Amino acid sequence: MFEKILIANRGEIAVRVMRTAKRLGIATVAVYSDADAGALHVRTADEAFPLGGGPASDNYLNVAKIVEAAKRTGAQAVHPGYGFLAENASFAEAITDAGIAFIGPSAGAITTMGEKVAARAVAVEAKVPLAPGSDGPITSADEVIAFGDAHGYPVLVKAAYGGGGRGMREIRSADEAPEAFAAAVREATAAFGNGEVYCERYLVNARHVEVQVFGDSHGEIVYLGDRDCSVQRRHQKLIEEAPAPGLSDELRAAMGEAAVRLAGHVGYVGAGTVEFLVEDGAFFFLEMNTRIQVEHPVTEAVTGLDLVELQLRVADGEPLGMTQADVRITGAAIEARVNAEDASGGLFLPAPGPIATLDAPNDDGLRWDAGYESGDEVLPLYDSLIGKLISAAPTREEAIDQLRDGLARLAVAGVATTAPAARHIIGLAAFRGMEINTLWLESDVDFPEFDEEPEDRFEVEVGGRWYRIPFFPEGVVAAPAGVLAPTEPAASRGAGPRTAGGRSRKKAGDGTVKAPMQGTIVKINVAPGDEVSAGTVLFVLEAMKMENPIQAQQDGVIAAVHAEIGQSTPSGTLLAEFAKADA
Repeated sequence: MFEKILIANRGEIAVRVMRTAKRLGIATVAVYSDADAGALHVRTADEAFPLGGGPASDNYLNVAKIVEAAKRTGAQAVHPGYGFLAENASFAEAITDAGIAFIGPSAGAITTMGEKVAARAVAVEAKVPLAPGSDGPITSADEVIAFGDAHGYPVLVKAAYGGGGRGMREIRSADEAPEAFAAAVREATAAFGNGEVYCERYLVNARHVEVQVFGDSHGEIVYLGDRDCSVQRRHQKLIEEAPAPGLSDELRAAMGEAAVRLAGHVGYVGAGTVEFLVEDGAFFFLEMNTRIQVEHPVTEAVTGLDLVELQLRVADGEPLGMTQADVRITGAAIEARVNAEDASGGLFLPAPGPIATLDAPNDDGLRWDAGYESGDEVLPLYDSLIGKLISAAPTREEAIDQLRDGLARLAVAGVATTAPAARHIIGLAAFRGMEINTLWLESDVDFPEFDEEPEDRFEVEVGGRWYRIPFFPEGVVAAPAGVLAPTEPAASRGAGPRTAGGRSRKKAGDGTVKAPMQGTIVKINVAPGDEVSAGTVLFVLEAMKMENPIQAQQDGVIAAVHAEIGQSTPSGTLLAEFAKADA
């Protein structure tokens, strides 16, 4: 077994890997950006190596710096976690070329299965059902429109490299294609260092079911059950559970066998997840994630296995030590991701900031995996995940009830989180009865206001939604974290906007455009003198790896633009001003 490993990641997954490594007597090395110098993963590791400041591209996504860190610290292996470089074949190759073990599949397997277009070709060879998709990467909005004309809408544009909902846009008509295509490319480039995208037909009544596979270097590949991840917003998962409820034994086995065939075609070694869409008793290959998943704890709970330990052993050349006949699924497990987001009204607005208090239950069938403690700060530079609360019980109903109780006892002060939303979701009859699909959360679920709203505030429209922002006296642009609150919920898919409490109105603008959250300006669509209409997208602001369009809330002429591309904007920053009507 390795004596020392480096974890090329941050946050919850870095801490999670370190926990297993410590149990096995393996020393750990953390890497960190200047902004993360005091982070929990740095404090947890046996030693830490600085990667410098700047954006993630200068540190966590910098292959040369991480290879140097592994060499200088004497690490024998590198664990990539998930996100960042976890599905980057060049990174895996650079690690192995340096004589260091990569805790994951080969660079060849990552290239083939991690690149979504190539993975679809393997699925065809392995006789795994596919939903219609583009034959290869697409390079323009015109190609998206041509695909939509041929196969129908909605269409998904997706990052060819990476996952987690980054670089993904749903397109419901040809008119939406240009902006959505450009946004997907920008987001994919920022998250994964590669802006290549492709498109596929979006199934509108499907569940998202994935199969955990594991292979060793001795030719053994097994599947460790399945998970349902249908509760999503912005194509990012919020609730995951194992096993996926309501599937027939025949369908479950067919998906598992298909996943193993797929992995076998590339001689897969390590942990991987094969994702499917399930609709009307049929399943369709979606993609393969060539890494460990955020939701791996629910599989651990029902199999009794430590998947990180298996990763370490397999990467060190050990056999899996099991065949498919040895795999047993017992009980049920469900996980709620707790993100620093304000879920009031279903908006899930990024809410970075310092965590004053974090007190989580970690007993009675509950497990808390986190990358933060009380006193830490959730930075707007990175993903919003604070931690995950996992419940395991003999039955699904007991696991749900136990998780609801645990979420009620989870205390986080200082930032808004998705915990109240998760508790609301799993208490709904439709969720308990599995009368859901991947669109259910955003189309059918109404969320209450989870926190008190500030009395002094202005209102701004972002992406067709209204947000309340605290009032800022002259000269003050910063606001406390977690104070954003919506005045109307997100628009439902395909049926026009939903309203809360029967409210439906259009607000008059106050002549200014202000940043509704802390973030970075990535696109500016206007210049002084431009005449715009209410609803026109003026700016695109990236916060915690999500792009947020900022729209005009009134008709008029732009008098001044105060923003610049790449500018970091505290909440409430003045971005633009309208000319006065009598000017």
